[in-house]
Amino acid sequence: MRRQRRVLLITDFYEYRAIRGIEKYAQEHDWNLNTDVTQERTIPWGWEGDGILAWLATSDEMADFVVSAKKPTVDFTFRRPQLKFPRVLMDNARIAQLVAEHFLSRGFANFAFYSDYENWSFEERGKAFVEALRSAGCEGTWLNWRRSPAYRPAGRLEGGNSRRKWLASELKKRPKPLAVFAATDWLAVDILETCGEAGMKVPDEVAIAGTHNTLLAVETMRTPITTVEPNLEGMGYRGAALLDDLMSGKKAPPEPIRWPPAGVIVRKSSDLFAVNHPGIARSLRYLWEHYHEPITVADLAHVAGMSVRGYHQAMQEYVNRSPGAELHRVRLENAKRLLTSSPARTEDIAAACGYRNGNSFWVAFRDATGESPTKYRRKYTLAR
Repeated sequence: MRRQRRVLLITDFYEYRAIRGIEKYAQEHDWNLNTDVTQERTIPWGWEGDGILAWLATSDEMADFVVSAKKPTVDFTFRRPQLKFPRVLMDNARIAQLVAEHFLSRGFANFAFYSDYENWSFEERGKAFVEALRSAGCEGTWLNWRRSPAYRPAGRLEGGNSRRKWLASELKKRPKPLAVFAATDWLAVDILETCGEAGMKVPDEVAIAGTHNTLLAVETMRTPITTVEPNLEGMGYRGAALLDDLMSGKKAPPEPIRWPPAGVIVRKSSDLFAVNHPGIARSLRYLWEHYHEPITVADLAHVAGMSVRGYHQAMQEYVNRSPGAELHRVRLENAKRLLTSSPARTEDIAAACGYRNGNSFWVAFRDATGESPTKYRRKYTLAR
């Protein structure tokens, strides 16, 4: 019998979804997966095994141990770029692009990114968000608490109060409606609560989106927060597969592998069409609610109360896309989300996204992405 591989899981940032993906790979490939370090926060000096999966977020001592172990290692964070481990990371650029596209598709013209401290992933998201907006001919403001003149090192309570006052002031002076992308879901909650205290309506004046999909009991919130599902289970599985390759003697990839998110989960905090044209706004809401049905441009024009020709012209003016292009985009984005988050057959996903049949879906998907739905799913899910 082949000797069972012994793999050590070390993470000082507990992310159960990534661990679930690692566990799935370990079960499929008969690994002896040791999670004691993650659970007990103890350094396993003297450990002998075959490979390490690490999420080296904060502990310098844990990072020193991983370096000293000299075993094939995959890291899930870029917190320590000086450590030349192969990495599988969240695709922060794609996360930011999805949020930018979400806001732009709803007609927003004023944007901001909010972060509260220096972090490599926040930097990547902020830069990518601003760049995505710039590519669309828009500008975005970066609200960074640590870089603001108002920032002062303080205790937790005092620092939180100062940050809230600064954030309220910054949000109030921005033109409305304002679309804000928060670096994390808990920072999105920070914005939501600040708006409530300052009397700003969400989403009418300030629309909010976060990322990570980490909030608990979110649907019981009075204003559930829009977020990005990062597909961390798939990222964990992919990291385990990469470690398996390294333990088999294969070469490490020259650059970190970026794992794409599953898609945007739209909730009340950003469920607003900020288009200064009532007919276009009505038609966009109708499109989002009925994209899975066999609707046509004529249907959308009827909802807008316009002729088809006039509707085409107004969509180009207010949304910068044709009606057909917007319908195609919404259907494809939802298809991508379902392909990476649902075990449903591609034929069923095609029907759920408004395509007449599996063949028309296959052609449309390939033309838009350069690969078939099946290949896309295998590339970005646990399926192998």
